[in-house]
Amino acid sequence: MSSAEVIGVYPERIKIAVNDITELSSGDPLKVGSYLRVFDSADCSIIAIIESFSIELKPVPGGGQGHQRVYILEALPLGFIDADGNFERGGGSIAIPPKSVEVASRSEVQKVYESVPAGKKFLFAHLARERHVDVPVDGDKFFNRHLAIVGSTGSGKSHAMARIIQTAIGMRKESQGGYRLNNTHIVIFDIHCEYQTAFPGANFLNVEDLTLPYWMLSSEELQDLLIESREEQSHNQVAVLKRAVTTSRRAHYVGDDEMRERIHYDSPVFFEIEDILTAARSKNEEMIDGSRGAKQGPLHGKLDNFITRLENRCHDRRLDFLMGERTKKTTLEDTLRQFTGYTAGATSNITVIDLSGVPFEVLSITVSLISRLLFDYAYYYKKTHPEMRTETPLLVVYEEAHKYVPKGGPAKYNAARVAIERIAKEGRKYGITAAIVSQRPSEISETIFSQCSNFLAMRLTNPEDQNYVKRLIPDSLGLLTDSLSMLSSGEALLIGDAAVMPSLVRLEEASPVPSSSDVPYLQEWVRPWHDVLFRPIVEDWER
Repeated sequence: MSSAEVIGVYPERIKIAVNDITELSSGDPLKVGSYLRVFDSADCSIIAIIESFSIELKPVPGGGQGHQRVYILEALPLGFIDADGNFERGGGSIAIPPKSVEVASRSEVQKVYESVPAGKKFLFAHLARERHVDVPVDGDKFFNRHLAIVGSTGSGKSHAMARIIQTAIGMRKESQGGYRLNNTHIVIFDIHCEYQTAFPGANFLNVEDLTLPYWMLSSEELQDLLIESREEQSHNQVAVLKRAVTTSRRAHYVGDDEMRERIHYDSPVFFEIEDILTAARSKNEEMIDGSRGAKQGPLHGKLDNFITRLENRCHDRRLDFLMGERTKKTTLEDTLRQFTGYTAGATSNITVIDLSGVPFEVLSITVSLISRLLFDYAYYYKKTHPEMRTETPLLVVYEEAHKYVPKGGPAKYNAARVAIERIAKEGRKYGITAAIVSQRPSEISETIFSQCSNFLAMRLTNPEDQNYVKRLIPDSLGLLTDSLSMLSSGEALLIGDAAVMPSLVRLEEASPVPSSSDVPYLQEWVRPWHDVLFRPIVEDWER
């Protein structure tokens, strides 16, 4: 018997017996994930990946003492190499009888991943178990069909996203066939202020620099901001708000009377927030004529909570980016420019929106409004340029997406959910796609995830999240997901339309790295006692 021979061929796997494992490997040790080449009598060969192995103990021939070890390998066939050396995924079968088995060479394994057209190759990862093998993806399919990166805390999600973006903006188009994506447009919703270090030259917007005018909020967003839906008088509050906003928009509109009459509650036209407060106070104190003299109006004293909430919002310094004086002086064009990187005097491929300083109660509204503005920008760009393709495609990165688009979450998340679902369902037609980054894929709106065509699944320890990923890939490749809970930082299961096949890959570390590393508790705790200056902390807190 030769060192290795096929002892079973099944529709989705090949069973191989190996007498001398050292003779078969001859170089690097064999392991789960190693690649084999199986030859047959028709001079074709199958490339297969080892999924599992077991050891059988058989009696030594001739009745000698002890037992002989026989290694039983089970391998998943990936495709076949024809007589010209070209790889084709699937479509091949082993002619009976199979002839021999050997470890696939590096060049043969690389051929598995060379079917991506040369002009569309986008490379950011290598095989996790065969690091000399590049795993390119189809760049068009990777970026225009929505992407999701999932993984538990510490698995390397932010590093992976940063590495992908750094690779994109660092590519050069030269005579040698490389690319530089000069016209890259990427917007990152950064929940924990992690990406500024990874992209020091980015257009960086925090609550001090961000201007997001309240008067651009939709009716639903305004109601989420100013009205508590569970209150008994919420329906009256909505009626007062709607009437006051419409009246104020018309009063402040500069244009002809015909256009003024067309302005409605959701028109993207300036209104004065003080007008709403004045109208609410008037209704709350209204006295009307009655048969026996003046009497209280129908809403007299019933809008106290609404007025208090509106006053609190107007006076909350944390909301200056949304309701402060600077929001009354900006224009729609200025707002769009700050998000798309077309700022005065400088342009930027990347806009990092630091949401760490945004109060949690308005986080969803903030994400909702920016997402809606970006979608509308993409829509009207294509509408005003019908003769050409979209020339400024946008990638919008949603970090920690489960925090503002949870599956079946409270009503306060509705606006963000609708805005992001709209991008997920319709964005591709207008050149705007989403990258969803989350540690809990099972808790995100299913509508959003169902539209993602490419996944990077990193280490996942929650069984519900693991099962979610398992449903994404064919049954024949299901064993790949069994390792999700044991992946090391930087390793991921690459799945989707852009990939040649589901593969376990490793991403190189981002350079520079995002500031998402764990705090070195022990190193800090053993240092000498460190005094804290509380006054600056409290002053910033109380602003």
